[in-house]
This record gives sequence, C-alpha cells and structure tokens, in this order.
Amino acid sequence: MTGRVILITGASSGIGRACAEHLSAMGERVIGASRRSVTAVGWSTLRMDVDDDASVVSGVESVVSEFGGIDAVVTCAGWGLAGAVEQTSIEEAREQLQTNFFGTASVVRAALPSLRARKGRIVLMGSIGGVIGLPFSAYYSASKFALEGWGEALALEVKPFGVHVTLVEPGNFRTDFTASRREVTVTGDDPYSRSRTKAIGVMARDELKAPDPSAVANRVASVLSAKRPPRRVTVGPLGERVGPWAKRLLPAAVFEAASASSLGV
Repeated sequence: MTGRVILITGASSGIGRACAEHLSAMGERVIGASRRSVTAVGWSTLRMDVDDDASVVSGVESVVSEFGGIDAVVTCAGWGLAGAVEQTSIEEAREQLQTNFFGTASVVRAALPSLRARKGRIVLMGSIGGVIGLPFSAYYSASKFALEGWGEALALEVKPFGVHVTLVEPGNFRTDFTASRREVTVTGDDPYSRSRTKAIGVMARDELKAPDPSAVANRVASVLSAKRPPRRVTVGPLGERVGPWAKRLLPAAVFEAASASSLGV
C-alpha cells in the first residue's frame, strides 16, 4: 500500500475506527470522519454528518483541498433500528434509511469527481443482514439491501473510469452497535412482544459474544490492495457466512424456517 488518501466514515467507533487504525498503521493517509469528535492516533479526523448534505459536501471539499484528492472511500457510518414493521413509524424508518443508505450515497456522490480522476476505490460497508432479511430489524435490512443494488449499479457506471466498487458484508462483530441500537417505542396492545424480545435478545447476545472487528479491517485492506477487487466479500464466523449461499441453494421454505428458528421467531 502506498500512502493513499482514504476517507472513512463512521470512524468514531466500531468497524469504522478499526478500519481507520488498521489502514493508518499500514501507512495510508487516513481521514476518519464522524459527526462526533474523534480522538485519533496517527490519522486525521473530520467532523462530518452524513445525514447533512451540506456537511458532506463541505467535508469532502476540505479533504480534497488539504490532501490534493481522495483515492478511496470506505463507508462505515450507520446504526440499527429494532422493532416490528407494524410498530415502526415511517419517520423512524426514514431516519434509518437516511443514515445507512442516503448518507452513504451522499458521501460517495461528493467524492466521485476525485475518485474518477484518481481511478479510486469505493468500499461500501453492507451486512449479511443486507442479503438475508432480519425479523424485527426490517428497516436496517432494507437499508443494507438497498446498498447492494445501488452498489451494483454504481459499479457499472464508474467502471469505465477505472473506479472499483466492493460491498463488504460482515456478520456479527463486537462493537458499540449493540448498545446504540434503537428500539421503537410500543404502546398499547403488543402482539409481537414475545417474538420481538426473543429475536432482539438473541441478536444482542450473538453480537456481544462475537470477535472484535479487526477481521473486517483486514478484509477492507485486502480489497483496497487487490488488483481486481471482488464485487462482494463476506467476513465473520463461518456459520454466518454460509447464510447467503444457503439462501440461494435451499428451498425458500426450508431456509426461512431455519433463519426464523435461529432468532427464536
């Protein structure tokens, strides 16, 4: 790796911070962006809110001005919303899509002129939950499913300019994603109580028992250094990574029964 300028969103914690620390240690010029203040060692920081288009444009322009351009963007900003579809307001759903999908699109769009000029790389942080729908996290899954289709289309548009797009699809990793997950407020009759509580509890348990996100950072580094970056890569425990393959190979009823059972639904 050759000291490229790499903009990473969501760098205040979790996967984003792991990527910033790992790539910086490898000699890359990392700019870790977050809407919160970030304490960094060995890499630059940037206050930027992906939910605010003006903040994104200003932030990207400041990076180009200071560093001369951007060679790669790694989009890690995001959060999770938990609740039944029936009990989730459309406003809450929009907030989830705003950060996870439209926030990503905003950053990539702003960086594309520089990425085209430098034949750059785009790494979109997806999720296995963007390939397999997660009950009681429907809008989180929707945001990540949207990234899958958007990333595919984007890749075809920017290929003539030498820009590569890769979707990284992690399984469970131990980050503050669990503690920051927002649960919808339920009032009145609650027919989903038992299954919702069980599913969210299983997700939280699996996340807290999962490895730290260093494996994701390693995979991102491999993608950025590959001569022919793959369109998609999964990373995480084998039992989770086989899920997307099982979905393609098994009869739908069989796969859905196994998926539901794994979350106690």
